Amino acid sequence: MIIDFKELGLNVAANFKGGEGEYVSHRFVDENNKIMLGTLAPGSSIGYHSHDTDSEIMYFLEGEATVITDAGEEKLLPGQVHYCPMGRSHSLINRGDRDLKFVAVVPAHHK
Repeated sequence: MIIDFKELGLNVAANFKGGEGEYVSHRFVDENNKIMLGTLAPGSSIGYHSHDTDSEIMYFLEGEATVITDAGEEKLLPGQVHYCPMGRSHSLINRGDRDLKFVAVVPAHHK
């Protein structure tokens, strides 16, 4: 199966999860996963939130990411991955001077 983000609609969420600015994404969603190509402009963020029933994997493509977790602060660069396991919390901040682009995957939790 091929997922072509260019063919998916653009989703713009202001103050996503209580963050600053806009989270712009193309999203593929089915019963098993959410797969997103996301962009945060400089100064934008995704607010601190919990993954109580799922996890999230973020692969960074461009820019410099700051991730706040319950364990502290992480700085990530293109080619690096942030993993937020189920039961943990995180936020994502673009403190850089150019767009932060990433692919995020949120697998559905199956019991």
